[in-house]
Amino acid sequence: MQATYKKYILDFKRPSGTSRGILRQKETWFLILNDNESQGIGECGILRGLSVDDVEGYEEILKWTCENIHLDKDALWEALMEYPSIQFGVEQAFLSLSADNPFQLFPSSFIKEQQPIVINGLIWMGDESFMLEQIAQKLEDGFRCIKMKIGAIDFRTEIKLLESIRKKYNASEIELRVDANGAFTPEDALQKLNTLSQFSLHSIEQPIKQGQYAAMHSLCEETPLPIALDEELIGVFGVTKKKELLQTINPQYIILKPSLVGGYKGSKEWIDIAQKMNISWWVTSALESNIGLNAIAQWTYTLQNSMPQGLGTGGLYTNNFDSPLTVKNGQLFYSNEKSWKSNLIEDLCI
Repeated sequence: MQATYKKYILDFKRPSGTSRGILRQKETWFLILNDNESQGIGECGILRGLSVDDVEGYEEILKWTCENIHLDKDALWEALMEYPSIQFGVEQAFLSLSADNPFQLFPSSFIKEQQPIVINGLIWMGDESFMLEQIAQKLEDGFRCIKMKIGAIDFRTEIKLLESIRKKYNASEIELRVDANGAFTPEDALQKLNTLSQFSLHSIEQPIKQGQYAAMHSLCEETPLPIALDEELIGVFGVTKKKELLQTINPQYIILKPSLVGGYKGSKEWIDIAQKMNISWWVTSALESNIGLNAIAQWTYTLQNSMPQGLGTGGLYTNNFDSPLTVKNGQLFYSNEKSWKSNLIEDLCI
């Protein structure tokens, strides 16, 4: 078996705002396997400034992975413990290689019968008019669960936006989630949560920066609205450490981003621990291309979680890959009317 890797730069259609700044491009890497009879592909979706494996020498680790591809995927997964995005790429690539179709990793009703996954509509940070424009579009597109990123513009303006939504739609009509990306401080977080709670929000993701366990524990105990851990899970390796974190903080929800927490296996470890503690969860993509999004969506469907999932729509980039993934009425489908480019993997090898 031979393995190669390829860097690919995704270009945003429109600069997208987060609490960490404006995104114009997204770097990703593809791991490609070839055993002379078939090919497999996996996406190593690194997020600069957020992924724990955003370190010097990342490409060298990809090179090492290719040179040691003869090891089985479980041995590679263990060896790559501190490189969760590559762990996930390895998992995908091996599944892709062994599949009848390299882009159908988990045969299920999602693929065969076009059964959908309910997803949330993501509202990017920006000025008030831009955010209102996005909200109106998501509602027109049939989304009934909206996730709004907050923390980058004036808090009072964000409150006005939420207020304007709730004046038109109550909680039974539109589920509202907010994601602070750690923008609040431990000192002002509870006060802001109290203000936000008047809008019947489903949850808030990561109100304060990760690593402040005592402060986050206190918030989860006192909060008037459910808290979901997101960035908090990044860089926590091994079942023991994961269990310690959840026992210490005891959140209402956790959010699994396979590219950031060690792929399917790493995510499943978190899910198993959370379920034993009666902590709910959902799965979220992390700005992957359609190749990575496809791999996450197919796996997510098999988990049969009835909550809206935080999966992307594939429409952020000008140079994404055409795929069967289709969004309609706030749901993600694998459409039999669309297909992958037949020589996509070969093109990436060039």
